[in-house]
Amino acid sequence: MTSIRKLIITSILASAGLVLSACDVATDKAPAPADTATETDPYSHMSMRKVESPYEYVVDDIKNAIAQRGIKINNISHIGNMLTRTAEAVGATRQVFAQAEAIEFCSSTISRATMEADPHNIVFCPYIIAIYSLPGEEDFTYVSYRRPIPVGSDESKAALKAVEGLMEEIITSAVE
Repeated sequence: MTSIRKLIITSILASAGLVLSACDVATDKAPAPADTATETDPYSHMSMRKVESPYEYVVDDIKNAIAQRGIKINNISHIGNMLTRTAEAVGATRQVFAQAEAIEFCSSTISRATMEADPHNIVFCPYIIAIYSLPGEEDFTYVSYRRPIPVGSDESKAALKAVEGLMEEIITSAVE
């Protein structure tokens, strides 16, 4: 099997694992850096912050931080509403979120650099920041994103680290 094919298969499997892992319950524990993730840290695949601020304020601050960088929001997924709306149909009895949305966006310059470094890095785009509050914790809001795995050539790794840098910059400017 060629090394590119192995990289693609590894990326697909890692992405599938990240999607499944993203369903875990949040904690205040700081995750390990993306290039040193361990199986013993269930949140190493993500960056997460717990903010003592109302949900609506945090959503607006994240949207503004994205817009201030000249980046257009592609989509807002109303995940909390969807789970509430479909609960009865799937036999669910537990409320997962008080409120939850995911904001999807892309940076043309960072995305281009990422995909010029390796066209297969398309799987890391678009970028998504999740904002949510949990039942019984409405005074707190969580802000998180999946960490891009720095893979491939040095150029690819640098570009993927720039993706994470952008996400951190947006969140830091919005919540701190």
